Amino acid sequence: MTTALLPTATAGSLPKPSWLAKPETLWSPWKLHGQELIEGKQDALRLTLDDQNRAGIDIVSDGEQTRQHFVTTFIEHLSGVDFKNRQTVKIRNRYDASVPSVVSTVSREKPIFVDDARFLRTLTQKPIKWALPGPMTMVDTLYDGHYKSREKLAWKFAKILNQEARELESAGVDIIQFDEPAFNVFFDEVNDWGIAALERAIEGLKCETAVHICYGYGIKANIDWKNTLGTQWRQYEEIFPNLQKSNISMVSLECQNSRVPMDLIELLRGKKVMVGAIDVATHAIETPDDVANTLRKALKFVDADKLYPCSNCGMAPLPRHVATAKLHALGAGAKIVRHELSA
Repeated sequence: MTTALLPTATAGSLPKPSWLAKPETLWSPWKLHGQELIEGKQDALRLTLDDQNRAGIDIVSDGEQTRQHFVTTFIEHLSGVDFKNRQTVKIRNRYDASVPSVVSTVSREKPIFVDDARFLRTLTQKPIKWALPGPMTMVDTLYDGHYKSREKLAWKFAKILNQEARELESAGVDIIQFDEPAFNVFFDEVNDWGIAALERAIEGLKCETAVHICYGYGIKANIDWKNTLGTQWRQYEEIFPNLQKSNISMVSLECQNSRVPMDLIELLRGKKVMVGAIDVATHAIETPDDVANTLRKALKFVDADKLYPCSNCGMAPLPRHVATAKLHALGAGAKIVRHELSA
C-alpha cells in the first residue's frame, strides 16, 4: 500500500469509451462481442488506468470497465439466479426496477473478476482498489423467491463474496471495497445483521477492506430522493458507531456538495476515511480549491494519515470529458492540502 499522505482514489465506476458501450448510461449493452469484447475490455482498462495516472490518482481501480453494472454483473455469474424470470421491485425504497429472481440455492461456480484484476495488476505498480457489491445491496437488487429472508440471502452472498475477495487478494488487489448504498436506507437491518454479514465477506483477508456508502449515482431517482432529505443528511449517524467497532478498515462516504454534516466523520475516529470530494450528480467541474476546501473541513474530524480523498460515488453516467476533468481536480486539490500539511 502507498504511504503517501492523502492518497487519492475513486469510489467506483468511470465512464466507458464510446466504442465499448453507450455513454452516460447505466446497464449499457456492450457494442462488441466474443473475442473483440474481451480485447475491448482490456483496452478500456488500459485507458482508464492512463486517465487515472494522468490525473494523479494514487490508488487506481478498474473503473468497472469490464462490468455493465456494479451489482448485477456479479450476480449474473452465480447459479440459482434466473435473469429471464424478472420481477419488479423497489430498489432502496426509491425507484422500481425489473430485476432477476433467486429461484434456488445461490453459489459461485468460478471466479468472476479475478482474471480482470490479474490483468490490471500487470499494468501498474500502484495500489489497486477493487469494488464488489455488498451483501445487503445485492439482496436489495433481486427478487427472492427461494430463501424468502433478506438476512439468510445476505449471509449466502457474504460467503460467496468472501470466496471472490480471497482470490482477488491473491491476484494482487490491495484494497477490496464493498459497495453498500443500501446501508443508507435500511438502518435497523444494517445494525442487526448487515455489518455482521459484511464482516463475514472479509473473513480471512489480509489486504485492506473498505465499505462505500453513498447517496447514489447522479441519476434522477437519487437526486429526487436527496431533495426530500431536508437541510441535513444524517443517515450516516445511524450506522457509523457500529461500523467504527467493526473489522472494516476503511469507510467511503459522500461529502462534496452534500448536506452531510462533516462532524459525523468523528463517529468513525480511528478508521481510514475515503472522503468524497467530487460531486457525481452534476456536470459542473470542481476546482482544485473546491476539493481542497472539502478536505480541510474533513481534517477536523479525521487524522491526516487516515484521510483518503475520493469521489462521492461512481461516475459512469457522466460524460467522459467531465469525469476526466473531475479526476484532475481531485488530484490537484489533494496536492494542495498535502503541501499545506507537509509545510
